[in-house]
Amino acid sequence: MKKVLTVGVYDMLHIGHVLLFKHAKELGDYLIVAVQADDVILKYKPEAKMVYSTAERMFMVDSVKYVDEVIVYSDVDKDIQHVDFDVFAKGPDQCHAGFQKAVEWCEENGKEVVVIPRTEGISSTLLREYSKNK
Repeated sequence: MKKVLTVGVYDMLHIGHVLLFKHAKELGDYLIVAVQADDVILKYKPEAKMVYSTAERMFMVDSVKYVDEVIVYSDVDKDIQHVDFDVFAKGPDQCHAGFQKAVEWCEENGKEVVVIPRTEGISSTLLREYSKNK
């Protein structure tokens, strides 16, 4: 069985996230989605206004039909080393140092890395702006 792993915050779940899960699932047989923990998000982005808790975000992601398993993560480069997967599916904007180390680890350990393009015209940031202006 080919297992695919993707990671993210998924605070305001939207069509772009669902399409990410769909495309990631097409890369294998089993999709694992790692949701970043609240405390880690706030550590790096103290100004972040989270709408949902980690548990709520995990519940919503788990409700998407393409997702087979949901886990929580803190540091992508460290945590992926403890997950059983074959393909790491990431977005083009996931390129900070932690992701660079994660990709390097994948390459050194025989894991395939696939970049899945963003869905144009939708993002959690746009949704926040839209809801602010209503």
